[in-house]
Amino acid sequence: MQVCLASTSPARLMLLRQVGIEPITRAPETDEDAVAAAAAAERGGRLPPADMVLLLARAKAADVAERLVTQHPDFDGIVIGGDSMFALDGRVYGKPYTAEEATRRWRDEMRGATGILHSGHSVFRLTPGSAPVEATAVAEASVTFAADVTDAEIDAYVASGEPLHVAGAFTVDSLGGAFITRVEGDPSTVVGMSVSTLRSLTRELGVAWTDLWS
Repeated sequence: MQVCLASTSPARLMLLRQVGIEPITRAPETDEDAVAAAAAAERGGRLPPADMVLLLARAKAADVAERLVTQHPDFDGIVIGGDSMFALDGRVYGKPYTAEEATRRWRDEMRGATGILHSGHSVFRLTPGSAPVEATAVAEASVTFAADVTDAEIDAYVASGEPLHVAGAFTVDSLGGAFITRVEGDPSTVVGMSVSTLRSLTRELGVAWTDLWS
């Protein structure tokens, strides 16, 4: 059974490899800002985080699935797409990109607080000669940050560069893990995808999880 990860995220690729799956990867050609803006215009306001991550996960997986069907009609397997957002006190946080913003978030808002990581999942089953079939789900996990993180630790963490390009300005599986005191929910959700959710979706599509092992 072939597996395609519709993402260039190193964390998602590492996660699949850790659970025995060696996927091919394809970068989605999806304008996420345009998709989000169109959805907000149709709804008359920004979508809630759970709806937004599912919308973007579906858009990315569908884009890659469509190209696979066209370019590789013999592909027999699944396409996995995902998207994540971190929400704290009802406010959604994407990637901070700058050291100043990452530092501000950690010092003023994240230290000692608990937020929710929303992770959207879209899985397409592609079978030669048949129409693609999709299964979707959203997983959530709460993350509590240590209250005693010092300004010096925050400065050092930001200087490492790690929090600048990840949703919420933290990781749980690398340097940021030392500053997290509690995770409620599937821990892999915080990494980028919920493995248990993926297993449920593949079963829904008639695919045994163990058939995906490399």
